[in-house]
Amino acid sequence: MTSVRTIEDLRAFLPDPVPGRRTLLGITGPPGAGKSTVAAAVAGIDPEHHALIPMDGFHLADQALAALGLSDRKGAPETFDAHGYAALLARLADGPDHTVYAPAFERRLEQPLANALPVAPTASVLVTEGNYLLLDAPGWREARALLDEVWFVDVEPGLRRRRLVARHVRFGKTPAAAEDWVRRVDEPNTALVAATRDRADRVLDLSRWRLG
Repeated sequence: MTSVRTIEDLRAFLPDPVPGRRTLLGITGPPGAGKSTVAAAVAGIDPEHHALIPMDGFHLADQALAALGLSDRKGAPETFDAHGYAALLARLADGPDHTVYAPAFERRLEQPLANALPVAPTASVLVTEGNYLLLDAPGWREARALLDEVWFVDVEPGLRRRRLVARHVRFGKTPAAAEDWVRRVDEPNTALVAATRDRADRVLDLSRWRLG
């Protein structure tokens, strides 16, 4: 595991570009570890040529979750459209000469938003982040096969859990409900993601992260 503190640390780890094609970099790790922080930092290194495509845009909408009886499992692997996610990565990897619009996830609504993130044809590095990029399951396997590298991000467990509870409270849950959600949903998902750690190309410790 490598400790990272600044954006400059991340810059040093970027894979070498391959002329004539896009680089696809995956950022994974357990809930609350800092995936979004790392992905946004990498995308911000060169905004003109780096684009961010979060996996969370492929959350199933609440209506679909209710129909499937999965409302109380939101965030688990089966509550995502993994095949749709892989299909978008494949489309982006082909390097079309037009802008492609990817979905996003609006945390205040707790819903995916279609066609929210433009990926310009000038983007040569695509950064995607999510919990399940290394999961050995249908859809997720196909997505992983399209990625040039996957970085696994982690932090000290107590810090990660505090971040999760604070995030749930910030977006509307009571402290008690947030603690319960972390225990029932986030921690089982964490165990599942942790089991994929050895498949990563690089493991980064974000416990001492600071903006730089």
